[in-house]
Amino acid sequence: MADREQLHRNGYVLLRQAIAPTWLDTLRAVFDAGVKPSGEWPVPRGIDWRHSQLDTDATVQAVCRLPPLLAVVGELIGERFFLSQVEGREPLIHGGQQQLHRDLSAQRPGDTVNALVYLDAYGPENGATRIVPGSHRPALSDLPFNFTDESRSVQLTGSAGDILIFDADLIHAGSLNSTGARRRTLLITFFSESLYATHLETVNLRNIRMDTSERLDPTDFAFAIAGSFI
Repeated sequence: MADREQLHRNGYVLLRQAIAPTWLDTLRAVFDAGVKPSGEWPVPRGIDWRHSQLDTDATVQAVCRLPPLLAVVGELIGERFFLSQVEGREPLIHGGQQQLHRDLSAQRPGDTVNALVYLDAYGPENGATRIVPGSHRPALSDLPFNFTDESRSVQLTGSAGDILIFDADLIHAGSLNSTGARRRTLLITFFSESLYATHLETVNLRNIRMDTSERLDPTDFAFAIAGSFI
């Protein structure tokens, strides 16, 4: 119960070494093979990022369905949900810096959850993610968040195989890759079942090729966190 309460209070968890080491080389190769220039996507992507189309790969799909990942996602969404999207992203040298922001839930708080699967070691030198713990559910009495204020942000550091899972309303951002060291990730998005019709309206714009018809139920996954809250 403490882990469950802490997850909802903080809005995220970092699962350490959640990916089998034998999968990592395969995932890196799939990422590199799927890289497409910005202009080859239906909507142009940021030029300071490397983007990879890899959503139909079997190993990528297996990662998206890891039971510990789905257990946390189910706990955060709280109802039937589906895998909406997975793509590869990597900040280029001197790229990747983002202002703190929210990705935002669509219809109700908690209906969208993101996961970042790290395929390389990550830290402040190669553009690791920054987060503001607990920022996904501001109190009515709180002042509007100043997205230029970094005083509450935490810079993540970890190893290849870690997975960051977070509520889409959690304030976060990518950081500057000052060294050019590889920092490949899989960005995975899960939606509440109620968002499926809206999801279908933008499938082509997001260049999604995988089947998204599968439904996942939180009751199918035993909730037990073996991760960290920073």
